[in-house]
Order: sequence, then C-alpha cells, then structure tokens
Amino acid sequence: MPIIKSAKKAARQATKRRANNQAIKKVIRNALKDFHNKPTAEKMAVVQSEYDKAVKKGLLKKNTASRRKAALAKWAKEHNVKLSTGKKAIESKVATKPATEKKASATKATTTKKTAEKKPATAKKAATKKAATKKATEK
Repeated sequence: MPIIKSAKKAARQATKRRANNQAIKKVIRNALKDFHNKPTAEKMAVVQSEYDKAVKKGLLKKNTASRRKAALAKWAKEHNVKLSTGKKAIESKVATKPATEKKASATKATTTKKTAEKKPATAKKAATKKAATKKATEK
C-alpha cells in the first residue's frame, strides 16, 4: 500500500487506466468474435476501426494494429468475404455532393451580392483620393 501522496494518486490513476484499457480490449474482442461468427465487409470495417482507435489512444502500437488488420484481411479473403472495391464509396460521396454544392452556391450568391454593393463605395473612395491628389498637386 502506498504511503506517499503522489504514490497514492499514481495508484488511483493506474486502476482507472487499466479499467479503460480493458474496456477497449473487450470492444475489440467482441467485434472480432462477431466478425468471425458472421463475416461481412461491414463487420470487418468495424474491427479495423476499433484497432485504429486503440492505436490512437495509445493502447496498441501502430505496427501491431497493422499486422492484426493484415491477418484479418487474409482471413476474410480465405472465407470469401466480399470487400468493397471503393467504387460504391465514391458513388455515395458523389450522391451527397449536390446537396453540399447547393449550399455552396447559395453562399457564393450572397457573397457576390455583398461585393457588388461594396464596389460603388470603393469607387467613391478612389474618386475622393484622386481629387485630393489633384488639389495637392495644384498647390
């Protein structure tokens, strides 16, 4: 049992971190079991995502997660899991783009209106500057 205050705090932190790490590992294990029971591309993506999250949180090293994901992909290929080729993902992004383009075109229209309104004001300023320079040169 720690006696020093900092050692007590370190012990508390260690127990919290251990609990968090075990929870993350449990999520990975459950996702992996789920994938092995009924292998699909979506479940494989979930497992790979969990590995990436574990790396981001510092639970696994990058190469360890990479090795496990490669083994997962190899296992999926052996069990004839159809992996997405990427065309569907691109098509889904293209399908969502028109909605964002509408928003972008609406904002562009408002900005062009604002700049059109500002142009006469800048023309007036330029005219006054020219008049001021003419007066200065005449003197």
